[in-house]
Amino acid sequence: MILINQHTGGLFKIIYDEEHFNRSAFTETEETLLTIVWNRGQAQQLSIDGTNHTCLSNGMVAFMANQTFEFEVPKDIVAWQFNRQFYCIVDHDKEVSCAGLLFYGSMEQPIIELNAVEARKIDLLYQVFVDEFEDKDSLQEDMLRILLKRLIIKITRLYKQQANLSRIPTEELDVVRQYNLLVEKNFKEWHQVQDYANKMNKSPKTLSNLFAQYNAKSPLKIIHERVILEAKRLLIYTDFSVKEIAFEIGFEEVPPFNRLFKKITNSTPTKFRNSILRTSD
Repeated sequence: MILINQHTGGLFKIIYDEEHFNRSAFTETEETLLTIVWNRGQAQQLSIDGTNHTCLSNGMVAFMANQTFEFEVPKDIVAWQFNRQFYCIVDHDKEVSCAGLLFYGSMEQPIIELNAVEARKIDLLYQVFVDEFEDKDSLQEDMLRILLKRLIIKITRLYKQQANLSRIPTEELDVVRQYNLLVEKNFKEWHQVQDYANKMNKSPKTLSNLFAQYNAKSPLKIIHERVILEAKRLLIYTDFSVKEIAFEIGFEEVPPFNRLFKKITNSTPTKFRNSILRTSD
Protein backbone atom coordinates (compact mmCIF):
# COMPACT_ATOMS: atom_id res chain seq x y z
CA MET A 1 0.00 0.00 0.00
CA ILE A 2 1.53 3.27 -1.07
CA LEU A 3 0.50 6.89 -1.49
CA ILE A 4 2.58 9.37 -3.48
CA ASN A 5 1.72 13.03 -3.91
CA GLN A 6 3.18 14.00 -7.27
CA HIS A 7 2.96 17.71 -6.45
CA THR A 8 4.67 17.73 -3.04
CA GLY A 9 6.79 14.58 -3.28
CA GLY A 10 5.11 13.24 -0.17
CA LEU A 11 5.37 9.47 0.20
CA PHE A 12 3.67 7.18 2.68
CA LYS A 13 3.46 3.41 2.56
CA ILE A 14 2.60 0.39 4.64
CA ILE A 15 4.46 -2.85 4.09
CA TYR A 16 3.14 -6.17 5.39
CA ASP A 17 3.67 -9.86 4.74
CA GLU A 18 6.82 -9.09 2.74
CA GLU A 19 9.30 -11.95 2.59
CA HIS A 20 12.30 -9.70 2.06
CA PHE A 21 11.49 -6.53 3.99
CA ASN A 22 14.86 -5.21 5.06
CA ARG A 23 16.77 -2.03 4.23
CA SER A 24 20.29 -1.63 2.90
CA ALA A 25 22.45 1.45 3.27
CA PHE A 26 22.54 4.48 1.00
CA THR A 27 19.74 3.46 -1.39
CA GLU A 28 18.22 6.46 -3.15
CA THR A 29 14.63 5.36 -2.68
CA GLU A 30 14.85 4.55 1.03
CA GLU A 31 17.44 6.87 2.55
CA THR A 32 14.86 9.61 3.17
CA LEU A 33 12.20 7.42 4.82
CA LEU A 34 11.54 7.20 8.54
CA THR A 35 10.25 3.76 9.51
CA ILE A 36 8.08 2.37 12.29
CA VAL A 37 8.03 -1.42 12.52
CA TRP A 38 5.72 -3.80 14.37
CA ASN A 39 6.80 -7.42 14.86
CA ARG A 40 3.55 -9.40 14.87
CA GLY A 41 5.29 -12.77 15.16
CA GLN A 42 7.53 -14.41 17.71
CA ALA A 43 10.65 -12.75 19.12
CA GLN A 44 13.32 -12.57 16.42
CA GLN A 45 16.82 -11.36 15.79
CA LEU A 46 17.26 -7.89 14.37
CA SER A 47 20.49 -6.42 13.01
CA ILE A 48 20.73 -2.62 13.07
CA ASP A 49 23.77 -1.02 11.46
CA GLY A 50 25.71 -4.23 12.00
CA THR A 51 24.74 -4.60 15.69
CA ASN A 52 22.48 -7.46 16.82
CA HIS A 53 19.34 -6.85 18.87
CA THR A 54 16.31 -8.88 19.90
CA CYS A 55 12.93 -7.66 18.70
CA LEU A 56 10.39 -9.12 21.08
CA SER A 57 7.04 -10.52 20.05
CA ASN A 58 4.73 -7.52 19.60
CA GLY A 59 7.78 -5.28 19.69
CA MET A 60 7.84 -1.97 17.86
CA VAL A 61 10.98 -0.27 16.57
CA ALA A 62 11.57 3.24 15.20
CA PHE A 63 14.27 3.67 12.57
CA MET A 64 15.88 6.85 11.30
CA ALA A 65 16.23 7.43 7.58
CA ASN A 66 19.94 6.66 7.53
CA GLN A 67 19.76 3.39 9.46
CA THR A 68 20.09 -0.05 7.95
CA PHE A 69 18.27 -3.04 9.37
CA GLU A 70 17.67 -6.72 8.74
CA PHE A 71 14.94 -8.82 10.35
CA GLU A 72 15.36 -12.56 10.77
CA VAL A 73 11.69 -13.18 9.82
CA PRO A 74 10.61 -10.15 7.75
CA LYS A 75 7.28 -11.71 6.76
CA ASP A 76 6.06 -11.18 10.35
CA ILE A 77 6.64 -7.43 10.06
CA VAL A 78 4.25 -4.54 9.49
CA ALA A 79 6.07 -1.31 8.61
CA TRP A 80 4.94 2.27 8.20
CA GLN A 81 7.34 4.41 6.14
CA PHE A 82 7.11 8.10 5.31
CA ASN A 83 9.27 10.99 4.17
CA ARG A 84 9.41 14.55 5.50
CA GLN A 85 7.30 15.82 2.59
CA PHE A 86 4.43 13.64 3.83
CA TYR A 87 4.93 14.41 7.52
CA CYS A 88 7.90 16.25 9.01
CA ILE A 89 8.27 15.32 12.68
CA VAL A 90 10.60 18.28 13.31
CA ASP A 91 8.22 20.88 11.87
CA HIS A 92 5.33 19.26 13.76
CA ASP A 93 7.19 18.59 16.98
CA LYS A 94 4.56 20.38 19.07
CA GLU A 95 2.03 17.84 17.81
CA VAL A 96 3.95 14.60 18.45
CA SER A 97 7.01 15.48 20.62
CA CYS A 98 9.10 12.61 19.26
CA ALA A 99 12.03 14.44 17.62
CA GLY A 100 15.20 13.84 19.61
CA LEU A 101 13.57 10.93 21.40
CA LEU A 102 11.83 8.32 19.26
CA PHE A 103 13.66 9.59 16.18
CA TYR A 104 17.01 11.38 16.15
CA GLY A 105 17.59 10.41 19.76
CA SER A 106 20.84 9.62 21.55
CA MET A 107 19.54 6.91 23.85
CA GLU A 108 19.45 3.19 23.08
CA GLN A 109 17.63 2.03 19.95
CA PRO A 110 13.93 2.55 20.70
CA ILE A 111 12.39 -0.93 20.90
CA ILE A 112 8.95 -0.79 22.51
CA GLU A 113 7.29 -3.89 23.98
CA LEU A 114 3.51 -4.07 23.66
CA ASN A 115 1.38 -5.94 26.15
CA ALA A 116 -1.75 -7.72 24.94
CA VAL A 117 -3.94 -4.66 25.40
CA GLU A 118 -1.59 -2.30 23.58
CA ALA A 119 -1.01 -4.83 20.79
CA ARG A 120 -4.78 -4.99 20.29
CA LYS A 121 -4.92 -1.19 20.02
CA ILE A 122 -2.13 -1.12 17.45
CA ASP A 123 -3.84 -3.86 15.46
CA LEU A 124 -7.10 -1.91 15.43
CA LEU A 125 -5.27 1.21 14.28
CA TYR A 126 -3.52 -0.82 11.57
CA GLN A 127 -6.91 -2.01 10.30
CA VAL A 128 -8.08 1.61 10.08
CA PHE A 129 -5.00 2.39 7.97
CA VAL A 130 -5.88 -0.51 5.65
CA ASP A 131 -9.49 0.66 5.35
CA GLU A 132 -8.39 4.21 4.59
CA PHE A 133 -6.15 3.06 1.75
CA GLU A 134 -9.29 1.71 0.07
CA ASP A 135 -10.99 5.14 0.14
CA LYS A 136 -9.30 6.89 -2.74
CA ASP A 137 -10.75 10.38 -2.52
CA SER A 138 -9.49 13.92 -1.97
CA LEU A 139 -9.41 13.42 1.81
CA GLN A 140 -7.37 10.22 1.82
CA GLU A 141 -3.95 11.84 2.27
CA ASP A 142 -5.14 14.02 5.15
CA MET A 143 -6.76 11.05 6.86
CA LEU A 144 -3.63 8.92 6.53
CA ARG A 145 -1.55 11.77 7.96
CA ILE A 146 -3.90 12.02 10.95
CA LEU A 147 -3.65 8.27 11.54
CA LEU A 148 0.15 8.39 11.29
CA LYS A 149 0.26 11.20 13.83
CA ARG A 150 -1.88 9.11 16.17
CA LEU A 151 0.47 6.13 15.76
CA ILE A 152 3.54 8.25 16.51
CA ILE A 153 1.96 9.80 19.60
CA LYS A 154 0.93 6.38 20.84
CA ILE A 155 4.35 4.76 20.60
CA THR A 156 6.10 7.89 21.88
CA ARG A 157 3.98 7.70 25.04
CA LEU A 158 4.78 3.99 25.42
CA TYR A 159 8.49 4.62 24.93
CA LYS A 160 8.50 7.36 27.57
CA GLN A 161 6.84 4.97 30.03
CA GLN A 162 9.12 2.04 29.31
CA ALA A 163 12.28 4.17 29.32
CA ASN A 164 11.17 5.76 32.60
CA LEU A 165 11.12 9.21 31.00
CA SER A 166 7.60 10.14 32.11
CA ARG A 167 9.03 11.26 35.46
CA ILE A 168 11.14 13.96 33.79
CA PRO A 169 9.49 17.41 33.69
CA THR A 170 8.47 18.34 30.15
CA GLU A 171 10.71 21.43 30.05
CA GLU A 172 13.79 19.41 30.99
CA LEU A 173 12.98 16.56 28.62
CA ASP A 174 12.57 19.14 25.85
CA VAL A 175 16.14 20.34 26.52
CA VAL A 176 17.39 16.74 26.19
CA ARG A 177 15.42 16.29 22.98
CA GLN A 178 16.69 19.57 21.55
CA TYR A 179 20.28 18.59 22.29
CA ASN A 180 19.82 15.17 20.68
CA LEU A 181 18.34 16.72 17.56
CA LEU A 182 21.13 19.30 17.29
CA VAL A 183 23.72 16.53 17.56
CA GLU A 184 22.02 14.61 14.77
CA LYS A 185 22.07 17.67 12.53
CA ASN A 186 25.58 18.93 13.33
CA PHE A 187 27.78 16.07 14.57
CA LYS A 188 30.03 16.20 11.52
CA GLU A 189 30.94 19.84 12.17
CA TRP A 190 30.52 20.28 15.94
CA HIS A 191 32.51 17.93 18.17
CA GLN A 192 32.44 19.94 21.41
CA VAL A 193 29.61 20.37 23.93
CA GLN A 194 30.32 24.11 23.95
CA ASP A 195 29.15 24.34 20.33
CA TYR A 196 25.73 22.97 21.24
CA ALA A 197 25.52 24.87 24.50
CA ASN A 198 26.04 28.14 22.63
CA LYS A 199 23.26 27.28 20.19
CA MET A 200 20.90 26.43 23.05
CA ASN A 201 21.86 29.44 25.20
CA LYS A 202 22.94 27.06 27.96
CA SER A 203 26.27 26.46 29.64
CA PRO A 204 28.05 23.12 29.14
CA LYS A 205 27.84 22.57 32.89
CA THR A 206 24.06 23.05 32.87
CA LEU A 207 23.71 20.44 30.15
CA SER A 208 26.04 18.00 31.91
CA ASN A 209 24.18 18.38 35.20
CA LEU A 210 20.83 17.83 33.50
CA PHE A 211 21.91 14.65 31.76
CA ALA A 212 23.62 13.34 34.91
CA GLN A 213 20.47 13.98 36.93
CA TYR A 214 18.63 11.37 34.90
CA ASN A 215 21.51 8.89 34.56
CA ALA A 216 21.71 9.59 30.83
CA LYS A 217 24.86 9.55 28.76
CA SER A 218 26.97 12.67 29.11
CA PRO A 219 26.54 15.33 26.40
CA LEU A 220 30.11 14.69 25.19
CA LYS A 221 29.58 10.93 25.00
CA ILE A 222 26.45 11.50 22.92
CA ILE A 223 28.53 13.45 20.38
CA HIS A 224 31.32 10.89 20.35
CA GLU A 225 29.01 7.91 19.92
CA ARG A 226 27.11 9.58 17.08
CA VAL A 227 30.36 10.41 15.29
CA ILE A 228 31.65 6.85 15.65
CA LEU A 229 28.31 5.37 14.58
CA GLU A 230 28.61 7.29 11.31
CA ALA A 231 32.21 6.15 10.94
CA LYS A 232 31.12 2.51 11.40
CA ARG A 233 28.45 2.87 8.74
CA LEU A 234 30.96 4.30 6.31
CA LEU A 235 33.47 1.56 7.13
CA ILE A 236 30.84 -1.13 6.56
CA TYR A 237 28.96 0.19 3.55
CA THR A 238 31.48 2.23 1.54
CA ASP A 239 34.96 1.82 0.12
CA PHE A 240 36.16 5.12 1.61
CA SER A 241 39.63 5.01 3.09
CA VAL A 242 40.08 5.68 6.81
CA LYS A 243 41.48 9.10 5.89
CA GLU A 244 38.46 9.91 3.74
CA ILE A 245 36.08 8.81 6.50
CA ALA A 246 37.91 10.91 9.08
CA PHE A 247 37.58 13.96 6.83
CA GLU A 248 33.91 13.17 6.09
CA ILE A 249 32.99 13.31 9.78
CA GLY A 250 34.92 16.44 10.59
CA PHE A 251 38.47 15.41 11.51
CA GLU A 252 41.31 17.28 9.85
CA GLU A 253 43.81 14.55 10.74
CA VAL A 254 43.57 10.77 11.08
CA PRO A 255 45.29 10.21 14.51
CA PRO A 256 42.60 12.02 16.58
CA PHE A 257 39.92 10.06 14.73
CA ASN A 258 41.73 6.77 15.36
CA ARG A 259 42.09 7.57 19.07
CA LEU A 260 38.39 8.37 19.44
CA PHE A 261 37.34 5.30 17.47
CA LYS A 262 39.46 3.03 19.68
CA LYS A 263 38.18 4.73 22.83
CA ILE A 264 34.56 4.04 21.88
CA THR A 265 34.94 0.62 20.21
CA ASN A 266 38.19 -0.85 21.63
CA SER A 267 39.28 -1.36 18.04
CA THR A 268 40.95 0.62 15.28
CA PRO A 269 38.94 1.55 12.18
CA THR A 270 40.99 -0.84 10.04
CA LYS A 271 40.54 -3.78 12.43
CA PHE A 272 36.82 -3.03 12.67
CA ARG A 273 36.40 -3.07 8.88
CA ASN A 274 38.44 -6.26 8.55
CA SER A 275 36.32 -8.00 11.21
CA ILE A 276 33.15 -7.11 9.31
CA LEU A 277 34.63 -8.40 6.06
CA ARG A 278 35.62 -11.69 7.70
CA THR A 279 32.14 -12.12 9.16
CA SER A 280 30.47 -11.60 5.77
CA ASP A 281 32.70 -14.10 3.98
